[in-house]
Amino acid sequence: MLRSCCLCPRECKVNRLEGDKGFCDTGRNAKVASYNAHFGEEAPLVGKHGSGTLFISSCNLLCNFCQNFEISHEKEGLEVGPQQVASMMLQLAAWGCHNINFVTPTHVVPQLLEALPYAIMKGLRVPLVYNSGGYDRVETLKLLDSVFDIYMPDFKFWDNRWADRYCQAPDYREVAADAIREMHRQVGDLVTDDDGIAVRGLLVRHLVMPNGVAGSEQVFKFLAEEVSANTYLNVMDQYRPCGTAHRDEFVDRRLTSQEYRGALDAARKAGLKRLDSRERIRLVLGS
Repeated sequence: MLRSCCLCPRECKVNRLEGDKGFCDTGRNAKVASYNAHFGEEAPLVGKHGSGTLFISSCNLLCNFCQNFEISHEKEGLEVGPQQVASMMLQLAAWGCHNINFVTPTHVVPQLLEALPYAIMKGLRVPLVYNSGGYDRVETLKLLDSVFDIYMPDFKFWDNRWADRYCQAPDYREVAADAIREMHRQVGDLVTDDDGIAVRGLLVRHLVMPNGVAGSEQVFKFLAEEVSANTYLNVMDQYRPCGTAHRDEFVDRRLTSQEYRGALDAARKAGLKRLDSRERIRLVLGS
């Protein structure tokens, strides 16, 4: 797949084994920006000891409003080989992290699969989390069946004109819908242990955006009717105009409290009851 890269829907067809680079600007080796115990993730991932996140450099979406712009667009990080990635996983597990959480892994699936045996042979046993932007090919996801325990995709947009405008992905809705169906087929609804820590299943993130750009109501209806009404959902309120979003009239401001409350109401109206329950202190501008 790397020889004529078709890992993601962009299908750039470059030979990454020889160091060629396509949309994601990543060649043979993955780049990692950082790895740490993260306490800002969803409640079932964080627990007492945090989610063990590895932030992969670059991305196959490159949203112009990305809140990790330095990592995704500017590609901060260092190239690493499979044994280095394995060492990072083992270190996170040694710190007591409840899971290993790969952030934006879509463009480095083979590299992660290459690293896992080294970590497993040295005792890695915690659940693995695939934390993506939702722009994933079903064919690639099938390689991960019985490997990843937890899927945590975004469903960013319903209307493809916005996905094209902000991510150059005019087929985003169809791709994300198929990907999330496949993820749910593999792992089902989210299952937690007696301490409320996720062990297996699907979590979906949806970032509410100004002026209805994300199409929240339609996204929630899809999840409830075509995936599962028992889908665990994080309706996120932290949009702010990062990157170059301040240049765009539709997304150049923060979310209002009314917009966010409206999205929560829409999720409940769609029949989704498993909403991430973290308490947040919010400063909402323009409300």
